[in-house]
Amino acid sequence: MINNIIKIVLICCFSLLTIPASADTNKVATKYPIILIHGLFGFDDIWGIDYFYGIPQALTEKGNIVFIAAVSPSNKTEVRGEQLRTYVQSVMVLTGAKKVNLIGHSHGAPTARYVASVSPEWVASVTSVGGVNWGSHFADYLRGNISPHSNSEWLIEQGLNSLADLIARLSGHKERPNDTLTMADSLTTAGSIKFNQTYPEGIPSQYCGETDMLASNGVYYFSWSGTSVMTNYLDAIDYSLALTSLIFDEENDGLVSRCSSHLGKVIKDNYKMNHLDEINQSFGLVSWWETNPINLYLQHAQRLRELGL
Repeated sequence: MINNIIKIVLICCFSLLTIPASADTNKVATKYPIILIHGLFGFDDIWGIDYFYGIPQALTEKGNIVFIAAVSPSNKTEVRGEQLRTYVQSVMVLTGAKKVNLIGHSHGAPTARYVASVSPEWVASVTSVGGVNWGSHFADYLRGNISPHSNSEWLIEQGLNSLADLIARLSGHKERPNDTLTMADSLTTAGSIKFNQTYPEGIPSQYCGETDMLASNGVYYFSWSGTSVMTNYLDAIDYSLALTSLIFDEENDGLVSRCSSHLGKVIKDNYKMNHLDEINQSFGLVSWWETNPINLYLQHAQRLRELGL
């Protein structure tokens, strides 16, 4: 916890120092701090490499105050959500901000939604990037093809928990608990629908629908996602996503379907991006024929600013 606070203080100080003194700065920065939330098996940074590759730096250069939340790499949405609530409180205390803008990728989207639903007075906006808002067929496939309480399930659980624990240690957050089975259950279609019934803000009334950007809890909701898999043949991860995409019977980014990603105001749901392109990974190896992912975050920061957020 102390390490987290120290890191937040340093990031906050760095962000403030990098804001130019000119009046133009206020015209490009959001009113409230931006908090980026990683997805499954994600991290804030490992050895100086950000999960959101190059994105925090680009946003900061435009005057935004940006933080990268640290939550469990693999656990149920509510557990990650409570961890994020604690993080949000720390950011508000350190910056003096009354609210924050949450941007979550993949499992980070429902994690952010949880905080906005439980503590809407702290949240100005929630943005889902390739978010698992209606579940993932990939999670359905895993849970449907591994027998409960079997040796296979035990071996897979131990292996994935070990991977999550390693990621947590490498990112300096070994205190974050991991539970791969409850994580997988959270991301299934059934698990997501159950979650949506308890935390419904921003969720369309029907699959593949859309809602107004401003929800009844006073929070603004947005989403965007991609529907391409092989976007850069130099990126080895693309080939893995090409395999996982075969599980789906609808357009998807390799792990989340186009319609499942919908939340609030859908900015666009068919960028030529796969699930990792959406966070500018691997190391910026994205499509040369599509808007650069970093630009999407910059454009969205401007959108939030124009709304007074």
